[in-house]
Amino acid sequence: MLTLNNIFANYGRFEALQNVHLEIEKGELVVLLGANGAGKSTLFRVISGLLKPSKGDILFEDKRINGHPPGKLVHDGIVQCAEGRKLFAQMSVHDNLQLGGYTFRRHKRIVKESIEEIYEQFPILYEKRQAPAGSLSGGQQQMLAIGRALMSKPKLLMLDEPSLGLAPLIVEQMFTIIEDINKQGVTILLAEQNANAALDISHRGYVIENGRNVLEGSKDELLQNDEVRKAYIGA
Repeated sequence: MLTLNNIFANYGRFEALQNVHLEIEKGELVVLLGANGAGKSTLFRVISGLLKPSKGDILFEDKRINGHPPGKLVHDGIVQCAEGRKLFAQMSVHDNLQLGGYTFRRHKRIVKESIEEIYEQFPILYEKRQAPAGSLSGGQQQMLAIGRALMSKPKLLMLDEPSLGLAPLIVEQMFTIIEDINKQGVTILLAEQNANAALDISHRGYVIENGRNVLEGSKDELLQNDEVRKAYIGA
């Protein structure tokens, strides 16, 4: 579904990504591991069209998408749920979800049905539908951020550090939600520092350090890798 070949990306003179390779098959849940500043968010920006790669090719469903604007990529099925949730805090839960369905704004029935599906998947959001998004707890805000992303009906959903700042019990709930979304047929690329929990629900994973691929493998291979365990699991 998604292939990155020899991707380089720069912020000015700083080379943030160097010769990155990545491949995701339809229906997979793939984890991207790496410390803060390793290049995970930059890679997401490149895939989302927010940052143009200086070299390399990005293929989505066998079509080259280098240089495509973010709006077109969302329309094509690539949707990102950004780190920090990025909700419209003063707007209601319901209005945040409606904005997530902007791609289908001319199809009110689709938007209405999608919102109903989100409320069914996240009952707490229905209860809080008229509350300002900023008044929700951290876990509820993350549910809303994921729900808003699902409103665009993604083929590929990219989640950037969804467990960040959440209590351990809520983190466990969040990974269950992500796994369920994947089982519903949505391909997922998950950037996460909680390696143990992320790998537990994944099919495969990549490790990125200093803007480069350094390791890839199945979840079992990465869970059993001494370097991964030492650096990201603490064992």
